[in-house]
Amino acid sequence: MKILLINGPNLNLLGKREKGIYGDTCFETYYNDLVTRYPNIELEYYQSNVEGELINKIHEVGFSYDGIVINAGAYTHTSVAIRDAIAGVNTPVIEVHISNILTRESFRHESIIGPVCKGSIMGFGLDSYRLGIESFIKN
Repeated sequence: MKILLINGPNLNLLGKREKGIYGDTCFETYYNDLVTRYPNIELEYYQSNVEGELINKIHEVGFSYDGIVINAGAYTHTSVAIRDAIAGVNTPVIEVHISNILTRESFRHESIIGPVCKGSIMGFGLDSYRLGIESFIKN
């Protein structure tokens, strides 16, 4: 099984930014823990702050991987282009968020990408990514 984890803008600063919301663990450390936890799954990680690069990555793997777990960051609320990329590929996508976006600023309450994803997971900290992976294992 091949699963790609995608992080969007500013998520390269995990462990450094807004620790009260996002925690103090950098994503690379958490990702290494996931690789160890799931030795039978081929996990890949990609992060970009650039919308077009995220779209290119979705296109690149969207017909050959078993799943994509995406935290599109702020693009969750603004990017019709990422939504269209997700809708245009065959690989199922799980949307994840570290925080519960419904308890934050009102502009974060709507996910543009959520309706074209297989499901959404939010509010479980970095563990949201593990839950996204688990959703592919169980189905």
